[in-house]
Amino acid sequence: MQFMVSLDLSVVNVALPDIGSDLGFSQVGLTWVIHAYALAFGGLLLLGGKVADRYGHKRILLVGLPLFGLGSLLGGFAQEPGHLVAARAAQGVGAAALAPAALALLASTFPEGKERVKAFGVWSAVNAAGGALGVLIGGLLTQYASWRWVMFVNVPMAVGALALAYRGVANDPPAERRGRPDVVGAVLATAGMSLLVFGVVRTDQHPWSSGTTLTTLAIAVALLAAFVVVEKTTARDPLIRLGLFTNRSVAGANAYTLLLGGAMASAFYFMSLYLQRVLGNGPARTGVEFLPFAFGVVFGSVLAIKLGLRLAPRNLLIGGGLLTAAGFAWFGMMSADGSFSADILGPSIITSIGIGLCLAPAVSIATEGVAAHETGTASGLLNSTRQIGASLGLAALGTAAHDRTGNRATLDGLSDGYALGMSIAAVIVAAAVLIAVAVLPRTKAPAPAGSDTGALLPD
Repeated sequence: MQFMVSLDLSVVNVALPDIGSDLGFSQVGLTWVIHAYALAFGGLLLLGGKVADRYGHKRILLVGLPLFGLGSLLGGFAQEPGHLVAARAAQGVGAAALAPAALALLASTFPEGKERVKAFGVWSAVNAAGGALGVLIGGLLTQYASWRWVMFVNVPMAVGALALAYRGVANDPPAERRGRPDVVGAVLATAGMSLLVFGVVRTDQHPWSSGTTLTTLAIAVALLAAFVVVEKTTARDPLIRLGLFTNRSVAGANAYTLLLGGAMASAFYFMSLYLQRVLGNGPARTGVEFLPFAFGVVFGSVLAIKLGLRLAPRNLLIGGGLLTAAGFAWFGMMSADGSFSADILGPSIITSIGIGLCLAPAVSIATEGVAAHETGTASGLLNSTRQIGASLGLAALGTAAHDRTGNRATLDGLSDGYALGMSIAAVIVAAAVLIAVAVLPRTKAPAPAGSDTGALLPD
């Protein structure tokens, strides 16, 4: 299940140009293929965890898997942009149920000791492998079958996972029911974030100062403010206890991850379009050329575990962030007459290793000083923040790139737009580093001997 969810975050990127031309997406509208999944996934992730705890993890898996598979199937048959966006949103809802329930089952099955470390190590490796292989699988399927198969490929995986979950996962008792799940809070948060992204994306048609844009953004802010009021005053079992944000580690790690998530999503998006639309590569070759970036993230994640025994997580976030920002700045030098070896390979390696160095330390910091009964909530909050950051960052950077390109549908115009997006991403990651320096508390490095690295693995 984790391989499937992770795969779906990356498999569509290489297929985006074919999806756009086949279904008639505009350049900015194409970003909604990413937004729909990320917003539904991130916006409902906390609710998914609460519902799984309340009704039983296996039961929620048996509901979420068919929904994910059905969304994938309908997406493969999409005939217009709205159909595919709706299908991607359905996938996101299914993933929001699957991810927290599967991780909770893993944690309860291996509660302690070396077996827990091994289990989370396998989970982490599969998570990274799904993202790494997604770009390659997406490229091969798009070129030699059709872009529709990047959606269909999830169906047999969902069916297989459903059979395994039904037969192999033991029934678990639901948690004590303290009140109704905070559905109102989840709806307000998801609607507010979706409308905020919609308002930003639509600035290509309605300027920032127009009544349409200002009204849209005002409604989005009102919905998010209502979410805060509901969580603080009326929800019996809120999605998130707002007092968590008084913890500097929680607040700083989530702010850092929000910015890093936006930069990461933009990297995959702009790289895919640059390789295909500017350099003229086919989807399969583009998938292969994504592999240095994908496996660089895996390498950086492994390196973070080793360095985590000697360096404080805060220092890893600062160092990894600086490396990532440098890589994005290098990406910002791409040009219409560039090449993979000169404009993509080097920055791909630098950026991806930097990102890998940041992932596990962010989880470690985000749960630091949090009560034991709220560590799951803190971890879920971080994952939700990453997905929401991906949508907001891609909306803003995608719009900026489109404005730079303007009506210049030439290789120079396109590359200028993508380069600007990457350069802004570098600034965003640099801002994340400043947050790490100014907000995150200083902590000592863990003891190098006899340390349990399990806390660094579950990302």
